[in-house]
Amino acid sequence: MKQARIVVVGSINMDMIAHARRLPLPGETLPGEDFEMAPGGKGANQAVAAARLGAAVSFVSRVGTRVHGRALIAALRAEGVEAAQVIEDDAALPGIAVIMVGREGGENSIVYIPGSNAALAPADIQQARTALQQAQVVVGQLEVPQAAVLEAFRIAREHGVWTLLNAAPALTVDPALLALTDSLVVNETEAAQLAGLADAIASPEATARTAAEVLRARGLPCVLVTLGAQGVLIADASGLRLVPAPRVQAVDTVGAGDTFVGGVATALAEGRTLDEAVRLGQAAAAIAVSRVGVQSAMPRRDELGAEFAARQS
Repeated sequence: MKQARIVVVGSINMDMIAHARRLPLPGETLPGEDFEMAPGGKGANQAVAAARLGAAVSFVSRVGTRVHGRALIAALRAEGVEAAQVIEDDAALPGIAVIMVGREGGENSIVYIPGSNAALAPADIQQARTALQQAQVVVGQLEVPQAAVLEAFRIAREHGVWTLLNAAPALTVDPALLALTDSLVVNETEAAQLAGLADAIASPEATARTAAEVLRARGLPCVLVTLGAQGVLIADASGLRLVPAPRVQAVDTVGAGDTFVGGVATALAEGRTLDEAVRLGQAAAAIAVSRVGVQSAMPRRDELGAEFAARQS
């Protein structure tokens, strides 16, 4: 089997991460335990996750280089991500994410400033047409304008390339974008919003099941709803099924969803089944949450064990 080829269209940020014993309450000031700056952004995170798992990854984005931008590009290249399609904007600031992480339980809270990510346009996507045409999977998220992701998915569909949309953060999604989506990855909150569910049904899993059925009825071929420690709910032509999550002691959940998406995309590009792809994504995310950090916590393929070894041609 040839190496999996993936194109990720998405955001790239500098993450500013403050660690404390717990998250502060509204209006409360807490002493911190640690601070770091590290490359981030949902798009860049997913690209790095897939590259560490063995995929050949091209990243399509726009980065402001007034501060941090060139360091962000260098970090991508150091991870083996092809950054030729990243447009440098000397007049703009890059995206910034301010992240608070609570040591107790590993929960996090994030404020995101889009910066140059907000300027990614369909014309920028056209410059990456060749890479999009040659991929097996094209991945998008919602931290960049939907018009850009829509253009990427349109090109992908024209050439029979599988499209995977991680509809995060929770926003109203253009129906035209959903119509070009082969696999939708969302958490329970995002699924409920997309499905138009005003309130939780009875439990996170029940809400996820109802939302997934609604979204499938709208024509989406495959919906994956992540439920944290409970696992991942799959909804496709074979029906609904829950894939339990591996048991792990979580110390830092930032980037877990992006690691999962990178794993799923890699497995699908390798020609694995959807259930196999979910399990590979879960295995990668389980390792990531057991470590502190985001991209630095993402595992490499040989850490996943023999079950998930890269298939040879």
